[in-house]
Amino acid sequence: MEVDRNGLEVLSRGECLSLLDAVPIGRIGLSMHALPVVLPVNFRLHGDEVLVRTAEGSKLDAALERSVVAFEADDFDKMSHTGWSVLVRGTSRVISAPEEVERVRRIPLSPWANDSTDRFVAISTDLVTGRRVHSWYRPDGHEPVFTVAAFGQSEGRSR
Repeated sequence: MEVDRNGLEVLSRGECLSLLDAVPIGRIGLSMHALPVVLPVNFRLHGDEVLVRTAEGSKLDAALERSVVAFEADDFDKMSHTGWSVLVRGTSRVISAPEEVERVRRIPLSPWANDSTDRFVAISTDLVTGRRVHSWYRPDGHEPVFTVAAFGQSEGRSR
């Protein structure tokens, strides 16, 4: 098992993609009107792409046409102090070719907040990184506190 300088397990690309396939909600980070924004989205992993469903004409739809984006998903357990985080960096594209739209419509990716979301965006998985946090306990018996830095790096600190 590879461990980074913060004591977190470094996950392989395969492990990262498998973990992404296990959760329904992630966050997409992109630039909108020259400002950074992070938005929660429902998604599905399909082959080597992350698929996001959105509404045609939405700000998200417009911002995602051929943009470099970050996509992150994670899971954690409050009781055991364990969890993982996966970061994908790639290029987004709006799926518009009729045959491809028909193909991705068959993928189980239900609309999250709006039934009229009929636009699909694919994010390439050019760079995929992930970390797993294992439980650790302080010798003084106090509960550990974790601070999470950007993009899945973490460090522990005392209260």
